[in-house]
Amino acid sequence: MAEILALCATCCHGGHGKNGNFLKDSMSIKDTSDLNKFLKPFSPDVKKLALGLREFVWNLYPNCNELVYDSYNALAFGWSISDKLGDTFCSIAVMEKYCHFGFYRGVDISDPEKRLLGQGNQYRYIKIHEPADLPKTYVKKLLKEAYANAVARKKIAAMKKPAKAKPEPIVKGQTITKMTLANKRRPK
Repeated sequence: MAEILALCATCCHGGHGKNGNFLKDSMSIKDTSDLNKFLKPFSPDVKKLALGLREFVWNLYPNCNELVYDSYNALAFGWSISDKLGDTFCSIAVMEKYCHFGFYRGVDISDPEKRLLGQGNQYRYIKIHEPADLPKTYVKKLLKEAYANAVARKKIAAMKKPAKAKPEPIVKGQTITKMTLANKRRPK
């Protein structure tokens, strides 16, 4: 576990990368053009809530990537240790009157206070109607564990790759719009 946490410290929190290269702070918290366009159908309160939750995560994980999905059921943006959905450790799903603050593999993290909702095989979330609904201290602990799990999964996957496999490009601190659909359910 100590090795995983050491790797975590170099991945998305900033600091020096594996090759000694300094990972600069992200400016992507300011990259909101697509996101603001996708948030237009939502009420001002829900927009403010979603952007506040976004800022909360960006401040904790400035060198991770934000992946934006403007899909049929919800606008969702999640934080990943790479540019791939499978490496996502947390997300925000924007609904008509509230947001889900979720964990992509929430079934794999401890939830001693039993605050996480969800019955599926992996996703768990907390329903947030207003900023005061977010238990920040508790969520920070869950985020730390979810992030460490994502790093560990990535490390295990890398060890299973053939020695001659092409290395993945390193993308850090970016907002990446991965999908936008023309038809979607949104508030009128």
